Amino acid sequence: MSAIYQFPETSAKAAIQVFPRRALIPTGQKNLWHIQSGIVRTITYLEDGTVVTLGVWSAGDVVGDALSAIEPYIIECLSSVEVIPFSLGQNHQLIETLTSHIEQTEELMVIRSQKSIDAMLMKLLAWLAKKFGKNIEKGKLIDLRITNQDIADMLGPTRVTISRALTQLEEQGVIKRLPLHRIVLCEEEFLGCAS
Repeated sequence: MSAIYQFPETSAKAAIQVFPRRALIPTGQKNLWHIQSGIVRTITYLEDGTVVTLGVWSAGDVVGDALSAIEPYIIECLSSVEVIPFSLGQNHQLIETLTSHIEQTEELMVIRSQKSIDAMLMKLLAWLAKKFGKNIEKGKLIDLRITNQDIADMLGPTRVTISRALTQLEEQGVIKRLPLHRIVLCEEEFLGCAS
């Protein structure tokens, strides 16, 4: 559940900053950013260089290192993104912001704790379909350009392992991969996997 934030129309338009896909949004000074459009992921790196995805966020969400104690805290654009700088002083709905972050973090923790790669992958795809999906004739389009490496970073296994698992799901007719790294979840019963 994303909190809804009200910003004065004129100041919002004046303060909008645009970042291209794969750009990093500035952090490091307890910045907060209110996402107007697009999708970002928050990540960190382990000592061995392993990427850990902390969350995936879209329009209406607020991200920033002021909401995290993790170092490093990196905000990467997964699409072209428009954001507005945001300060805690402007937010009378801080509790909703924190609750949204906690809920999403907990959902990802549960997904990553699955015993098998297949279960982890199906739960992640169902969760992404629920959060970013669009109903189409043959299933639910995860309207997010997400590479096999992005998925591996979210779940922990190698890119090769994720590629094999995705190929197997495609051969079983559970998913269909489209150009631009987009995925359609074809089987309706798997959409309940996210809960």
